Amino acid sequence: MGACCTCHRVRQFDHQGNYRHHNIVHNINGDDKDNIHGEDDHGVVGKGDFGANIRLHGYSKFVSMYSQQGKKGINQDAMTVWENFGGDKGAFFCGVFDGHGPSGHKVAHYVRDLLPSKISSSLKESNEIRSTENDEESDQHPLFDAWKAAYLKSYKEMDEQLEREPSIESYSSGTTAVTLFKQEEHLFIGNLGDSRAIICTRDEKNQLISQQLTVDLKPHLPSEYERIKSCQGRVMAMEQEPNVYRVWMPDEDCPGLAMARAFGDFCLKDYGLISVPEVYYRKLTESDEFVVLATDGLWDVLSNDEVIRIVATTRKRSLAARTLVESAVRAWKYKYPRAKVDDCGVVCLFFKRQKPLLTKSMSEVTQLSFNHAELANDQNYPDITKTDDGLDTLLNYQVKEGYDQEIAGGVQNGSDNGNKNSSTEHLHYRGQRRRSAMKFVYPEDQKIL
Repeated sequence: MGACCTCHRVRQFDHQGNYRHHNIVHNINGDDKDNIHGEDDHGVVGKGDFGANIRLHGYSKFVSMYSQQGKKGINQDAMTVWENFGGDKGAFFCGVFDGHGPSGHKVAHYVRDLLPSKISSSLKESNEIRSTENDEESDQHPLFDAWKAAYLKSYKEMDEQLEREPSIESYSSGTTAVTLFKQEEHLFIGNLGDSRAIICTRDEKNQLISQQLTVDLKPHLPSEYERIKSCQGRVMAMEQEPNVYRVWMPDEDCPGLAMARAFGDFCLKDYGLISVPEVYYRKLTESDEFVVLATDGLWDVLSNDEVIRIVATTRKRSLAARTLVESAVRAWKYKYPRAKVDDCGVVCLFFKRQKPLLTKSMSEVTQLSFNHAELANDQNYPDITKTDDGLDTLLNYQVKEGYDQEIAGGVQNGSDNGNKNSSTEHLHYRGQRRRSAMKFVYPEDQKIL
């Protein structure tokens, strides 16, 4: 996203510190020194916990990664892939992080470097505890409960550590996070914010289709809206962008966050914003081909089906992520010629050795998917040419107060994209900060059978 936040209660920190983690050297002033092993390693920057290989860009036999800066300033997207995650050969951890606010890039990089290690350690602890127990219910669900607990614990600790970090301004800056853990045929996804994960699979006719694995956690979703309202936060849209609902403080027209969950953004943590991920499980089959994790800069202009079509027809797997980003940039220019192109970050994880997936040529697919004159006139896409997306702090803008009542009266008519089966649990955080109830979504087709 990359928009600025100027809420006048922003705390000021010294931004000159550096931090080091698992042989990753990162300067939080914005100058990355990630490629310390040279281009031949295609993005491998060092070793993580239990000997995992850490990749921040590039590709491998099963991974393609790429990020490109938009037109809003510094690239605030960050990515990571840990291969042999947790010391298990063939296990992968993938994460995509979309920062926002004045220090969003620093928050995204900080979470990118620390969250995988926390999850890895928590998973090890959960597996050790489960191996000593003889619980019939855990036999029925041998992985989901342990993995969910590990994810929740890790995300909670990550947000608390971020709040204590003096070198990063996270009061009005934050990041989304969509992460994935693959071990053998098991796929576990954690989502925080409005980045997205989809999977490419085959239907009964052996045709490639897309399935969305996560819900874009926008403030106007019924469950998100109700939580925010119960904490005195406001969910409203501005006159200039009536289709973009944002989270505002009770008595100030800031910060205007266009998502309901995120790491950081502590100015809103008392008013309904939470850092609790929604978690999903999927057991992979032979029909599943690959997953794509990407920031909202991609999904704003490309449909799920277009994304899998582009990846499936890219001749070199190593170029899949870059081809997606370049396609998104072209689509941005045609759909929203007056808007600033957003940052785009993509990770593609393939489940099988490379083989042809579609018989259509790339030129045919390009003609089918990216007829830009057709895209420009597509009525399914709202006019957001004046929108800076994600986060927009506009202290002098007048917010349409009527939108609050409109949402309250009409939000149940909106699509919650799978939120109907939510259950509610509570976590207690340390300190004075009040945290609200959290909701987990378990779509019926993603439960463990």
